[in-house]
Amino acid sequence: MDKRDYYEVLGVSRDAAGEDIKKAYRKLAMKHHPDKNPGDPEAEEKFREAAEAYEVLRNGEKRQIYDRYGHEGLAGTGFRGFSGFDDIFSSFGDIFEDFFG
Repeated sequence: MDKRDYYEVLGVSRDAAGEDIKKAYRKLAMKHHPDKNPGDPEAEEKFREAAEAYEVLRNGEKRQIYDRYGHEGLAGTGFRGFSGFDDIFSSFGDIFEDFFG
């Protein structure tokens, strides 16, 4: 399966500022969070997809590589996305603490 464009996933433009990317991610993360959608594989996939997009677009270096070379360029850096929720929560624990206390 082909990966969707990260900007499309988050619903932001290619020239979106970091704060706009963060807001878009937070909105999607809240909507599709596994605790809010227990047992819903579609929500889990959307949550993982949004987290992966945010991981790339929030990082200036990864974003530059993605903008220039797409998903293939990131594979050359060793970025493989997230293998599970533990990876996501370890990367973004601070955001989820804001959401859920």
